[in-house]
Formats: sequence, structure tokens, C-alpha cells
Amino acid sequence: MGEGESMPLRRARRSVRSKTFLFALALALALLAVNTIVDPTFISSGVPSTLGTLAPLALIAMASTPAIVSGGVDLSLGPLLSLANIIMVAILLPNGLGSIWLSVPLTLALGAAVGAINGGLVAVLRFPPVIATLCSLFVLLGAAYDLAPTPRAAAANWTSHLTATLGGVPAALFILAAPLLLWALLRRTPFCRTLYCVGDSDVTAFTAGVNVALTRILAYALGGLIAALGGLALTGVVHSGDSSLGLQYTLIALAAVVLGGTPLGGGEGGMLGALFGAVSLFLIQNLLDALNVDPTWLSVVYGGVLICAATLGGALMRSVARGP
Repeated sequence: MGEGESMPLRRARRSVRSKTFLFALALALALLAVNTIVDPTFISSGVPSTLGTLAPLALIAMASTPAIVSGGVDLSLGPLLSLANIIMVAILLPNGLGSIWLSVPLTLALGAAVGAINGGLVAVLRFPPVIATLCSLFVLLGAAYDLAPTPRAAAANWTSHLTATLGGVPAALFILAAPLLLWALLRRTPFCRTLYCVGDSDVTAFTAGVNVALTRILAYALGGLIAALGGLALTGVVHSGDSSLGLQYTLIALAAVVLGGTPLGGGEGGMLGALFGAVSLFLIQNLLDALNVDPTWLSVVYGGVLICAATLGGALMRSVARGP
């Protein structure tokens, strides 16, 4: 709980975030309906491939959540996604390490290690999160470009099935469900309780005996792990390694997190909201494509949606603060 913050105010904040989460869910459902009206074949033409295309964005949005909840931010997750994608294509597959049983743990370990380094820069060396992760962004971009200065085709591998079905179920659902399941399990542990406390007020958490540095390092490591999973999902979509793709996900993922009800100030939020935020932004892009709208308007629409979400959250907060 923040310093000097009353319990009623904290309940009010939780109520607002819950309603903002519902706004993202309602927006996603409305956009799904509009997409179906504009393009009646939107659902029937290929749900598995559509979910596969959504997966990298949704995973980066969910990966961004732990750092933001902890009171920070990680700008390096998009390039980390690219690096994981390129390592899969340029290193693991050519060297016989591309099976699901080897590539997944190796890639996730890389992502977690990069995230932990970012967390150490923020929590131990006390770099501002934006500066620390911006530096990592450039390092990861450089490493990815060095490994694959031009797009490199991927050999046949298991990630291609992520845009298909598995046992009649879209395979992308499994990779999207993995972070949600992990988050749900973590919510039952002391880690998540300390994570929310640190994000709400690291000073209060420290005086209560919480290991603030370790909590933040673990939060960034968790985000890095999920971003690396997104790199594998990206491989299944583009069937190549491309160092230019990851950066575009960074700011859109942050927008999805905010749209899903997680405040950039930390202390509240969750991955399910980030997922619905990512779905909404994905459906907006698909709708504009279906209407043949100039792609340059996409950022304008994203900004407008976020302004509406922020305005709604502010209005709800003022309404609760005034009381009945």
C-alpha cells in the first residue's frame, strides 16, 4: 500500500482498474463483431493462422506486464523477441538443436537471463528503468543484426505448427495460455504479493522486510522469458529470422498493457488485461486493413483508443473518490 494511502482509496483504485479491464474486454468483443460484419470470412477463413499472427504481439504485451507492475518498464522486449527468433533460425536449427525439447528451454533460458540482467541494472545498480532497458534495446538490436543482417529463411521446424491446429485446437492457444497459467500460479505465491507491494511503494515494501531488488530482478526475468517465447511464436509466423521485426512490437505492447488496465505507475494490473488489450489493437489493425484505410492512420487510431481508455479510467476514479 502506498504511503499515506487509505484503504478506501486503494479499493477505489482496484475498482477502477477492474472496470478498465472490462473496457478492454468489451472493446475486443465489439471489434471482433465489427470485423466479422465487414469481412464475413474473418473467422471462418483461418482461426489458427489468425491466432498465430496475434501470438507475438500478445506475448510481448504479457511479457511487459511484470516489469510495469513492479513500478518499472522494459523497452528491450521487442528486440529480445527478434534475437530469440534469430537465434532459433541462425544457430539452433543449423546445429541440430531445433527440436521442441531443446529449443524451448534454451531460448527461454536466454530470455530469462537477459531479463534478469535488466532487472539487475534497475534494482541493484539503480539505473532508471527507461535508461537501462533502452541501453539493452540497442545492444539486443545490434546482436540480432550481427547474426542476421538480412532476413534468413528458417529450415523446416516445429514452430510452423503454431499457425495450425493440434488435436482440433488452434496450436497458438497453447502458447498464449502458457504465460496466463504461469501468472495464475504465481498469483498464489508470495512472489506476486511482494511484486504488487514493490510496485505500489518500494519504500513501504522495503520497510516491511521485502527484498525489493530480488523481486524486481525476478519480474524482469519473467518478462524476458515470455518475450523469448514470443520469439518462437514469431518464427512460426514468418518462417524466417529477421532483425527488423521486433522493434515494432515494443510500443504497441506497452499500449496494449495500458489499454488492458495496468497503470504505468505500477502496483496493479495483470496479464489477462494485457492479452485483451493486445487483441483489441490487433483487431483494430485488421479492421483498418479490411477497410483499405491508409496504414499511416493506424497510430492515430491507437492513440485515440488509449485516450478514451485513460479518460474512462480518470472519470471512474473521480466518480469513486466523490462517493455516492
